[in-house]
Amino acid sequence: MELLLVLLVVVIALAFEYINGFHDTANSIATVVATKVLSPGQAVLLAAGANLLGALAGTAVAKTIASGLIDTNLVAVTPVILICALLGAVVWNLITWWWGLPSSSSHALVGGLCGAALAAASNDWNAIIWAQGGAHWWGDKGVVPKVILPMIGSPVAGFVLGLLLMGLLFSLMEFLASRKGPLQRLGRTRFANLFFGKAQLVSASAMGLSHGLNDAQKTMGIIALALAGATASGTFEGMPAWLHFLRIEEDAGKQFEIALWIKVLCAMVMAAGTAAGGWRIIKTLGHKMVRLHPINGFVAETASASIILTASHFGIPVSTTHNISAAILGVGVAKRMNAVRWTIVERMIWAWLLTLPVTGGIAWLLVEGARALGLVR
Repeated sequence: MELLLVLLVVVIALAFEYINGFHDTANSIATVVATKVLSPGQAVLLAAGANLLGALAGTAVAKTIASGLIDTNLVAVTPVILICALLGAVVWNLITWWWGLPSSSSHALVGGLCGAALAAASNDWNAIIWAQGGAHWWGDKGVVPKVILPMIGSPVAGFVLGLLLMGLLFSLMEFLASRKGPLQRLGRTRFANLFFGKAQLVSASAMGLSHGLNDAQKTMGIIALALAGATASGTFEGMPAWLHFLRIEEDAGKQFEIALWIKVLCAMVMAAGTAAGGWRIIKTLGHKMVRLHPINGFVAETASASIILTASHFGIPVSTTHNISAAILGVGVAKRMNAVRWTIVERMIWAWLLTLPVTGGIAWLLVEGARALGLVR
């Protein structure tokens, strides 16, 4: 029975990864579709390939999810707990996808994990690692330094970087327009569309790479956490030798390496989900919030990808959704304040604010329901 539950965790985690792929496809390709640099089909294939490469490129974020948020000395992270956490994230992702709201899959998963752990620990808030390894609210791991602060800081950084880069490019275009050259011969708008249309292929690829490097790793962490727990509890004892690849050993510091097969499997599933597309959210990001041209798309993608790649290097699970949305907002403000449809922005911000408490609440209720059924002690 325990082995079946562990395998169920893996299946649900992969389902979350697939949903994450089509839910967050818009993060990578909304701008390149909106600017008509690529067709939707071409953009999806580009994003899927970049997601695949990004997912295989590192494991820092996976290790944060697996061992940096929940105190496993206070709460046993059983398969049932992980299933409840994943279901909390999946339910919220599907709701926001249906509404066409670009919410964060990252924060949905973190919220579900924390809510499930809290219920499993009989509402002992110490079960959640708030901050460890540094100053009071800053450290090597914990929800505050790795989730809360980046949740606020990274969109602000995306907005500011998008605003500054857009302003810089506007100034550069003005300077070049005053001198003889291709920009003056072709005209400012035509030159910008031709040059940044090609440049956007690079920035869109970087956005897809950063999405895979950060988002795909969260599911890797959940799967590794489930398998490490099953290994420690002896669930895999007596299994045939050919199934020993499922075993993951923790070291004394509660750390472990993410197996290659987990990385490959999650990368392929996310790429498949990305290829399925998420056109509801693409419509919101690429068309409803700000009217975009190739130069705007290039700046938004470059700003967002830069922040996400930096966060991934330090193992910080940031939201690709928040970052690209904030960067698009910064680009829109650089054009003019009324270029932004603020009612759409307001809906998005509410989705951002509600993600952690709602997914945490859903997972908490699911664990309490499982306890009533005798599945959780």
